[in-house]
Amino acid sequence: MDLAIAEHANIASKIYEIRGLKVMLDRDLAELYQIETKYLNRMVSRNKKRFPEKYMFQLTKEEVDYLRCQFVTANISTKSRALPFVFTEHGPLQASSILNSNIAIEVNHKIIEAFVELRKQITISSQYETLLEKIKYIESRQEVGELSRKT
Repeated sequence: MDLAIAEHANIASKIYEIRGLKVMLDRDLAELYQIETKYLNRMVSRNKKRFPEKYMFQLTKEEVDYLRCQFVTANISTKSRALPFVFTEHGPLQASSILNSNIAIEVNHKIIEAFVELRKQITISSQYETLLEKIKYIESRQEVGELSRKT
């Protein structure tokens, strides 16, 4: 498998849907940046103005339970007392700017590409669904026309 494809798949596997948004867990983002989660969260808390809720928010206990049930691969510790934070598509952009390391910049490019690829897949999927509905409608109209000709 091509290394770039494997990297995209690895990053894409760390993107979940919560509150109708595609997000990454703080632990996963920290792992990609090769830093500890507590360091990432500390840097974010020191730069709160860069992280409005549309870029990053804390999960509720119910959302954490949902992730654990729905996604066995979700990297959520059962030992942690604090609820994890998640970063929306724009959160990693801000995170890489406050971390200011070569790894953060490099990883950030890959994260952006993974989010873009997911968006493309969603668009293609919705277009496919729309086409299927149109085909079914046309087929049903043809069946109605055939029945009326037989009678």
